Amino acid sequence: MAKPLTIADLKKMAQRRVPKMFFDYADSGAWTESTYAANEADFRDIKLRQRVLVDMTNRTLETTMIGQKVSMPVALAPTGMTGMQHADGEMLAARAAEEFGVPFTLSTMSICSIEDVASVTTKPFWFQLYVMRDRGFVIDLINRAKAAKCSALVLTADLQILGQRHKDLRNGLSAPPKFTPKHIWQMATRPFWCMDMMKTKRRSFGNILGHAKGVTDLSSISTFTHEQFDPQLSWKDVAWIKEQWGGPLIIKGILDVEDAKQAVDTGADAIIVSNHGGRQLDGAPSSISMLPRIVDAVADRIEVHLDGGIRSGQDVLKAVALGARGTYIGRPFLYGLGAMGKEGVTLALDIIRKEMDMTMALCGKRDIKDVDSSIIAGRQ
Repeated sequence: MAKPLTIADLKKMAQRRVPKMFFDYADSGAWTESTYAANEADFRDIKLRQRVLVDMTNRTLETTMIGQKVSMPVALAPTGMTGMQHADGEMLAARAAEEFGVPFTLSTMSICSIEDVASVTTKPFWFQLYVMRDRGFVIDLINRAKAAKCSALVLTADLQILGQRHKDLRNGLSAPPKFTPKHIWQMATRPFWCMDMMKTKRRSFGNILGHAKGVTDLSSISTFTHEQFDPQLSWKDVAWIKEQWGGPLIIKGILDVEDAKQAVDTGADAIIVSNHGGRQLDGAPSSISMLPRIVDAVADRIEVHLDGGIRSGQDVLKAVALGARGTYIGRPFLYGLGAMGKEGVTLALDIIRKEMDMTMALCGKRDIKDVDSSIIAGRQ
């Protein structure tokens, strides 16, 4: 295949290289996947204003997210089991993000551990926290993130219980994969993935195995992950987490104006408008459709970011125009990682950067900080 030109090209390459169970994990939503589909479709419905005969020289996409300089308003989202898209996936993606000048966010449910990622990076990355029933383990995660010099904590608020994802259930998803005839066949038809995976020791949940109480082998991990997500997590716990962390705090999973206002009251530094990529409440509105009203309600008091549905630089620009200070990409970088490893993550970022830069120019803007709703057709 010729050099990929779009995120969709990378997706096709990843689908050919990554075993079905892991590709489907990255590419699935809950139940009917209607919210997953709406995340993308609603971006396509937003139209841009073309402007002509304006000076398009000296353009810049540089800005800040929670006070940290970024080369463009994009961060790599926290994604579970990234290291199953490609061997050592989190480490490769973190290095690519650092070199590109954008934040990388490591998931609690990563394959590579906090310490693994810290060992291959020179600048601080962000850490995403799932709150478990075992508060001692939560404190340990926070302290490990501090020791790794993570510069922000991303608290995920929308996964107290796990949404039902039919593809994962039908595939019998696990990390590492089960050795049933179906799974062996899936891996046998992806030889390059297998060869890379054989070269690494990182094939399970690195932040949990050997760290959580009683989790010393692969069989105990399954029990831990099914029993430990805390359904009683509430707003009162955010203050405790903020106190334990002591640094910049971002709350991910806000999709309602009232929840956004509650988040402001916690003293968090930013919120991420997100529906977990359509993987939790199927039938919920898309992230981009909720962004403007949340921005109107709270943006004068807290930084607002957006996650979900971004598949191009144009999507990033639309989110910024509607009030997002920053955006997150999950599936786009996973497609790149699955397709081409670290090079693919860099390519995904470069595709988005080029699309955003060119679109910004054709909308008559030269500085991303000057982009606002005036570039959206019908909103000027």
